[in-house]
Amino acid sequence: MANVTGGTQPKAQIVASQLGAAAGKTTIEDAVVAKIAGIAAREVSGVYALGGGAARMVGAIRDALNTTDLSQGISVEVGETQVAVDVTIVAEYPVSLQKVADEVRAAIHRAMVELVGMEVAEVNVTVNDVHIPSDDEGDDTQETRVQ
Repeated sequence: MANVTGGTQPKAQIVASQLGAAAGKTTIEDAVVAKIAGIAAREVSGVYALGGGAARMVGAIRDALNTTDLSQGISVEVGETQVAVDVTIVAEYPVSLQKVADEVRAAIHRAMVELVGMEVAEVNVTVNDVHIPSDDEGDDTQETRVQ
């Protein structure tokens, strides 16, 4: 499950009259902001998965049931004009961890500005694990050890 903080604070609101449009306001729920950040992070090359070990285990079960949680591994704090995002990733091996973290940070920043329309206070990336593809991955045939 996503760790979406800031639930007791006011949701992100954009007043349409400030933008020169018809009167009214738009409210963006914290869970939506977390989902957008999760989608942006997953699209970065070198990201194998999001979240820690337990979250990934639950995520694997959800994937099998075709109910993927796109905000897994994402924590957001949404203010009136700014958003802060914490993301936990599992990187592919062998990739530059700093490069992947920088690209995740840039992708989330871009998504928050372009899609949510808010300033980004910070994007913190935690690399929790490195995925090492095994030699037998994708190959269902096993060679026997003895004959």
